[in-house]
Amino acid sequence: MRSDQVKKGATRAPHRSLFKAMGYTDRELERPLIGIANSFNEIIPGHIHLRTITEAVKAGVRLAGGTPVEFGAIGICDGIAMGHEGMKYSLASRELIADSIEAMVNAHAFDGLVLIPNCDKIVPGMLMAAARLDLPAIVVSGGPMLAGEINNQRLDLNSVFEGVGALAAGEISEEELSVLEERACPGCGSCAGMFTANTMNCLTEVLGMALPGNGTIPAVDARRLRLAKETGFQIMELVKKQLTPRSILTEEAFTNAFAVDMAIGGSTNTFLHLPAIAHEVGIKLELNWINELSAKIPHLCHLRPAGPHHIQDLDAAGGIPALLATLASQNLLHLAALTVTGRRMGENIEGLKIPEQKVIRPVNNPYHQTGGLAVLFGSLAPDGAVVKQAAVDPEMLVHQGPARVFDQEEAAVKAIFGGQINPGDVIIIRYEGPQGGPGMREMLSPTSAIAGMGLDRTVALITDGRFSGASRGASIGHVSPEAATGGPLALVQEGDLIQIDIPARRLELLVAPEELAKRKAAWRPPTPKVTHGYLARYAKLVKSANTGAIIDV
Repeated sequence: MRSDQVKKGATRAPHRSLFKAMGYTDRELERPLIGIANSFNEIIPGHIHLRTITEAVKAGVRLAGGTPVEFGAIGICDGIAMGHEGMKYSLASRELIADSIEAMVNAHAFDGLVLIPNCDKIVPGMLMAAARLDLPAIVVSGGPMLAGEINNQRLDLNSVFEGVGALAAGEISEEELSVLEERACPGCGSCAGMFTANTMNCLTEVLGMALPGNGTIPAVDARRLRLAKETGFQIMELVKKQLTPRSILTEEAFTNAFAVDMAIGGSTNTFLHLPAIAHEVGIKLELNWINELSAKIPHLCHLRPAGPHHIQDLDAAGGIPALLATLASQNLLHLAALTVTGRRMGENIEGLKIPEQKVIRPVNNPYHQTGGLAVLFGSLAPDGAVVKQAAVDPEMLVHQGPARVFDQEEAAVKAIFGGQINPGDVIIIRYEGPQGGPGMREMLSPTSAIAGMGLDRTVALITDGRFSGASRGASIGHVSPEAATGGPLALVQEGDLIQIDIPARRLELLVAPEELAKRKAAWRPPTPKVTHGYLARYAKLVKSANTGAIIDV
């Protein structure tokens, strides 16, 4: 066993002494040591209950003959970090999570690893660590939050963000906003739409790194605890078989993940996280390849923020296994991909019946013929930009309008709430990319303000930052190269015409090349916004958004 390095033989008597100081017995030390990475904290609603999930996992490990050893991992709540300087740390925390788990596992020579995340950057950070370490590993998340409700109308966190915009537009009162605040998030779990956390938890299941049900079983459902126990059992099987992530995280697995991403209309943040996870196993995912996949995969689930359904509805419809079976019925998946069940994807869904339903449409009757996400290229984004096309009003799929230029998020939000944005405008928020931000902040505040004020059918937003999975409208992010490195976004001036053609996958700055050359010659890199601490180091090392904002050293 790998853990024999820290517990076997006379020379390891000091090591065993330290274990015994914590109450471990000889019988426990004879068993495989299973690291349990628990990201519990008291600042994320999706993580507040993870102690309970962790205890269920540990019970499963013990019953299957292993010794669980729990350690902590950090987690940032994107909702609480949103709209201020704290959001700069969100994406950057992904690397800290991966690095710290790598350090804990290698320092203590664990035989296997169970990863317990739930929200946003924690899920991909843990998957990156698993891919990098390549020892038997499995994920179980904390599960989605149930939707809130007022007068038979379902709510979620996005309802409150958009309520702020509705208040500014005079459409609701402060009392009505207060009711939204009280009722939108009824308890623990990752926020109730197909936002980033739930997208990544669903795709973790598709990648084969979690048991069926991981993506959709609600946080408060007893099935979640049973899933956690089964995960504890299963890590011991993975250790026995020495089935590791690099056998699971293959090109076929990532193709399956992007196929499901298209079908569910997932968060645009997956265009950062899946390439970063793939990078850890030596696979490079090109953005133009994703457009080719999108052309083949129809959009089958219309979930919040774009549609009427919540994650609990998808779960009731059979969850990700039912969606996989739907896609597999038309040969749209690689069914030979291995999973942590020890079986191949096709075996996991074999014989699964697909009832007629509204939540998961059949392939011949999709919400949209192409996938829910798209990558745009053009003179404004030579290396690509990302949009959740399933959340764009049909009137905005093709649009041309004057640029309204802001060099940071706060200035744009002030202008939106101040009534300074007109129908037809194209808002540019720049110097918010991985290096320039630094940290590539999410823009849920401005997108929610636009939607809440009724402008989402007439106003577009383009940024080298990124968007929350809860954003909707013509919100185009990840523009690469970013403005801080001298990309075309840095050269846009107030009033320049911007052309958006999502069906044609184009994003153009309608300015003569000679004029752009003059602007480029006069452009100077901005002064770094952060000059010390972790963010300063991150800004020096992080690469462009089209690479997954990886740190490749």
